[in-house]
Amino acid sequence: MTLMQTPQEIIADARAVHTSALERLSDGDIRDAAEKAWCATKRATEALLLAVNGEVPPTTVGVSGGVRALGDSSENWKSLQQRFACSAQFLLHDCHYNGHCEPVDDTARLIRETAQYIADAEASAQA
Repeated sequence: MTLMQTPQEIIADARAVHTSALERLSDGDIRDAAEKAWCATKRATEALLLAVNGEVPPTTVGVSGGVRALGDSSENWKSLQQRFACSAQFLLHDCHYNGHCEPVDDTARLIRETAQYIADAEASAQA
């Protein structure tokens, strides 16, 4: 695996993973699509944390704590903090891990909205 070094490379990876999520969604595999959308959210958050803090936390718990700290420090990042938590709860834990993806329309909407999260994380990383 090639290590991503810059926020821009990580954002590109997040977009590629989100594209895979949309393909899985189109194929009717909501669970796998949800997991890929979560991974795209996490990657975009890693890009933001690298841009702001100069490093990517080595664990998912560290990424979660990093975005929580950003959201707590400024209203500018509060929305990303909340959407990150929503993605972790509904896409990763509820749908992917536990198979509770209903209502499917809501889960599909969250998967598609990951594109906006990536764009917002990228814009915040450049600010």
